[in-house]
Amino acid sequence: MAEEKSEEVELSYKQKTEIAKWFLLNSPAAEIQYIAKDLRSVLNDENVYKEAASEAFPLYNKSHLICLELPNNTGDVLVTSYSEIGENEYLDPRTTQVAIVDHVKQVCTEVRPATDEELPSAYIEEFRYALDAQIQKYVGEAYTKGVCAVYCISGKDVEGPGSDFELVVVISASKQSPQNFCNGSWRSIWNIEFKDDVQGLEIRGKLQVDAHYFEEGNVQLDAKHECKDSSVFQSPDDSAIAIATTIRHHETEYLSSLEASYSDLPDATFKDLRRKLPVTRTLFPWHNTLQFNLTRDITKELGIGK
Repeated sequence: MAEEKSEEVELSYKQKTEIAKWFLLNSPAAEIQYIAKDLRSVLNDENVYKEAASEAFPLYNKSHLICLELPNNTGDVLVTSYSEIGENEYLDPRTTQVAIVDHVKQVCTEVRPATDEELPSAYIEEFRYALDAQIQKYVGEAYTKGVCAVYCISGKDVEGPGSDFELVVVISASKQSPQNFCNGSWRSIWNIEFKDDVQGLEIRGKLQVDAHYFEEGNVQLDAKHECKDSSVFQSPDDSAIAIATTIRHHETEYLSSLEASYSDLPDATFKDLRRKLPVTRTLFPWHNTLQFNLTRDITKELGIGK
């Protein structure tokens, strides 16, 4: 019988680009530069790499809420879809500056003053500024390396009471420890609708935790959570306190639930993952594991090696 020959199919330029983009977009938190370096070497095609990188990096940076230092050392800017006001331009409402970003290098190359049209009205700024102050205080207490920003995404031209508007709170924190083979990030986005007609606030949150452990393996965590709440439309300072308190409550509650879930991993989750009846046809006695010596008693109990 003649031996069948396997034919290698050459991928098209578009296919290579799409595959490269997939790898970049699915890079773990804070690791896209490492992936890009290896990918560039594997591809051995500078045109494919450059096209994939130019499309993937902006999406990755915005979805991961990366924080970049402003070139004049006046602060930081968060790269998000809410702060984006033009191609590669991102507003820092705290310093009223616009940063021009090189997405692939993940640096700010220039900075310019924001125009009046790019900033909210004085009335909206009162609410934004008060909320930003409260969120900064909370993030400083809750996250070791946390950054935050508050943007107006609807109704920024409102000049006084009588109209609705919307603010969004963005919180980003990361812990990078590649020397210990682990990286992680926290991201939360809170949309707050100020409804003037009912004098109420509608609060919606999206929380996400990522972690990557890669010492002699590759384990990733991607946990997401959404929540809703409401409060009363008050003065800028009182509204800010109410919103920050609500955010603190939900984020603390979610982190506590994650801790509780992972503390149950050894005693519950891993047991459920294990096959019910192993190849020895003997169930493992989970109720009394402390009596065993790993090299002698488990072998005897399960009949291994007989």
